[in-house]
Amino acid sequence: MAKEGADMTEETEYMIDKNVGKETENVESSGDAKEMRAVILAGFGGLNKLRVTKKAMPEPQDGEVKIRVKACGLNFLDLMVRQGTIDNPPKPPLVPGFECSGIVESVGENIKGFEIGDRVMAFVNYNAWAEVVCTPVDFVYKMPDEMTFAEAAAFSLNFVAAYMMLFEVANLREGMSVLVHSAGGGVGQAVAQLCSTVPNVTVFGISSCFKHAAIRDSVTHLFDRNVDYIQEVKKVSPQGVDILLDCLCGENTGKGLSLLKPLGTYILYGASNMVTGETKSFFSFAKSWWQVEKVNPIKLYEENKVIAGFSLLNLLFKQGRCSLVKSVMDKLLCLYNQKKIKPVVDSLWALEEVKEAMQRIHDRGNIGKLILDVEKSPTPLVTTTNLICFFLVTCRNEVIRKHTSTDRAVK
Repeated sequence: MAKEGADMTEETEYMIDKNVGKETENVESSGDAKEMRAVILAGFGGLNKLRVTKKAMPEPQDGEVKIRVKACGLNFLDLMVRQGTIDNPPKPPLVPGFECSGIVESVGENIKGFEIGDRVMAFVNYNAWAEVVCTPVDFVYKMPDEMTFAEAAAFSLNFVAAYMMLFEVANLREGMSVLVHSAGGGVGQAVAQLCSTVPNVTVFGISSCFKHAAIRDSVTHLFDRNVDYIQEVKKVSPQGVDILLDCLCGENTGKGLSLLKPLGTYILYGASNMVTGETKSFFSFAKSWWQVEKVNPIKLYEENKVIAGFSLLNLLFKQGRCSLVKSVMDKLLCLYNQKKIKPVVDSLWALEEVKEAMQRIHDRGNIGKLILDVEKSPTPLVTTTNLICFFLVTCRNEVIRKHTSTDRAVK
């Protein structure tokens, strides 16, 4: 169970908002068990719209499970939520986050299959970045005994999305080829691992060159995202690829369609090219929109190509396909127990470090999944003030030492 009233270290440089510090202190000094810490998005915009504060703790309604959160997943989609670039976002203030792991603290009425103390992972329709969440039982899954809370928070969204795109949408089979953008990210690494469970699948990975050393062994061929990867792929496979997974959109849509073999499938599951600066950019949005090749159904018919879109969260929360997702999760947990797949965790961050974690994703610096660890204390950063104090103390000690040595010599 998450520790309440834990001592916190000094706020990091990214959390310079004085109100944030005051709110955090109030939470920790509070003995009210019905309040919790949570990340609040006060309004759409930059990193300064995020803060950690106290919030009323939710209680499970009929058909819901209350979870004491241990870890939360952080995705590129969360940056788009913060900027307000997604369709029909809830009105702020809101608690971001779509996935978490933790321990069942209580259950609502008409709940079967879960008991207090169960270790679980869950999808949440927002509100995941908090000490406690309540979510419908259909979105909750028991964790394997060997799985850590950080792994569980990195598992559900990435692996379910990767599996459904590969096997439910594109029908991946032996001997096929797959190209995945952002191969070093959470979904990209999940795609690479799942492809390895099918014989003779060739995986083309596109990523920033500084990630290549770390992920080279996870894919068959690896190319720099800043070079003409189309020509590089065609040198290896002149006919192109069978499946292309695109989380970028923009100009990559046309490139992806041009790389498809006959009967190949292009799947769009993100639009990260629309995120360029810290806040929403109408220029970037318009540029990505106009760069998308306007798809002509007649051309698809003539070239025998398939274009598809995939949104796991819409499938769960808007289209009611919980039973399908559960069947996929069962298959994935079987593969995990067989040690054929394992989520890649990039790093752990305290709730108070959410701004820094988001910046790391924005800079495309992560390899695997970033996790918000609810029980982790922020790591203090060396500020300019601290450096000056350290310098002055060092100088003072040196002066004292010299005077002491001089006095001894005179005596």
